[in-house]
Amino acid sequence: MTEPSGAAPAKTPPSQGVPGPSPRALDRWPQWVGWAAAGWSAAYGTVGVYWAAGGGGFPFGSANDPHAAGQSLLAHVGQASAAPVIAVLGLLSAALAVVMVARGARHAGSPVLAGTGWLAAVVLTLVVPDGRLLIAAAHVPIVLIGAPFDWPPGVSVASQLPWPVVNQVILVTGGLLWAAATLVHQRRGRSACESCGRSERTGTWASAQCAARWGRWAAYLAVAVPLVYATTRFAWALGIPLGVTRDLLREQSADSPDIWLAGAFMATLAVGGAVLTLGLVQRWGEVYPRWIPGLRGRAVRPRTAILPAALVTVFVLSSGLSGLRALVLGDLPPGAVGEDWGTAGPGLLWPLWGVALGASTFAYHLRRRGRCPHCGRL
Repeated sequence: MTEPSGAAPAKTPPSQGVPGPSPRALDRWPQWVGWAAAGWSAAYGTVGVYWAAGGGGFPFGSANDPHAAGQSLLAHVGQASAAPVIAVLGLLSAALAVVMVARGARHAGSPVLAGTGWLAAVVLTLVVPDGRLLIAAAHVPIVLIGAPFDWPPGVSVASQLPWPVVNQVILVTGGLLWAAATLVHQRRGRSACESCGRSERTGTWASAQCAARWGRWAAYLAVAVPLVYATTRFAWALGIPLGVTRDLLREQSADSPDIWLAGAFMATLAVGGAVLTLGLVQRWGEVYPRWIPGLRGRAVRPRTAILPAALVTVFVLSSGLSGLRALVLGDLPPGAVGEDWGTAGPGLLWPLWGVALGASTFAYHLRRRGRCPHCGRL
């Protein structure tokens, strides 16, 4: 028996014979992500108690993080004052997450809980982390590729991932868990599918056709911004003082002869990222092209594109906000807002890059998601 034309597919409980959700843990994320956010918060709060008692490994403040000055929002905090705050906030957040997880309660979809959850997500993913997270993500591949050739000399993966930066990775992980848990909480409150977010009131902007239109413009913007950065670094590698004085270019070359080669490598990564971004709106982003052995002609799994793009979005946004914060606080290097604008100027565009990349990634998700196996909506 077929459904009448135009009728919304009904959500039938699995107990009535309709196949239920996939047994894979990732597909069942709405069921466990709230508990994961609670567990993460409880664990970090417990570590905060340890730090408050004088334990070692406190990752904030210039006394514990020598490179925090001019980078971290928490560069001037001390362990004695900040650790108790971390402990209290962590343990309270764990309790809040448990409340959010409760199914069928009156507080489902509460604006207060949702607002608090989103605040935690934004602070953990975008505010506390700084530009070193993106730098590490770019430098680690360079170090791994150059390791057999001992290049860059004296640089290791461990040097690019000191404990304060690893702690930022932990914070971003917690922020993403909080974002997902809050999203489920809001969907539950408006009686939408907890897995895909669709309901009878879903707007046309989220349709595959509309997403294809606005996602294309977002993708083109996300391609353009990193090319500005790449152009300056390629120019410096060729000895062209684009955005810097010739004296600065000469001084940096004398102090560190390999610096422009490393910059060109990072520019290459930026161009590669821009090309991959085009895949969010091109056919080859949905079906592997013929020149890829072993994968040619196969469909690209949406997660293969969405998860890396979403993670890069977070890194770019946190780095961009860090740069804007340095601009406001006057922590940029001398000349960075003048004749040496190329040293920091492209980075000030990164919040725009992050927003555009996030929007194009979300549009790709809307186009590729298909029929939801949980609620049956298309």
